[in-house]
Amino acid sequence: MDKDFHLEYLEKVNFAKQLEKLNKKLKNKSIVIYGTGIFFEVLKSNYDLSSLNIIAVSDRKFTNHEQDEEFLGYKVCAPEEIASLNPDCVLVATINIVKIMESLENTVLKGTKIKLMPLVRKPFKDIWNEIWD
Repeated sequence: MDKDFHLEYLEKVNFAKQLEKLNKKLKNKSIVIYGTGIFFEVLKSNYDLSSLNIIAVSDRKFTNHEQDEEFLGYKVCAPEEIASLNPDCVLVATINIVKIMESLENTVLKGTKIKLMPLVRKPFKDIWNEIWD
């Protein structure tokens, strides 16, 4: 999937409006973004995420990261480090969210009170298709 596909998808689900709601809902909450692939890069380059208090971004590719490493201007952390940052919320920034959210809930966020949500709300039929594909 290329950048144009992701941008069209974000426009289709009206992410600009979703972002306004997220900004209100998560005002003054600390956030870790999970997922730093092309989807997140497209999000970051086409939408203003500065109202979200993003304290770090996380992905498996940061498992052996450098001490002060950054990605797109954000501090990076390995998935296993998320709980130690004690964020209020982890937002999953991927197109396919179901398996990732399930995995995070059952591993690195298990036993924590950290809220887990998708960064982009998908239509129900898209989630259904993701589960049954």
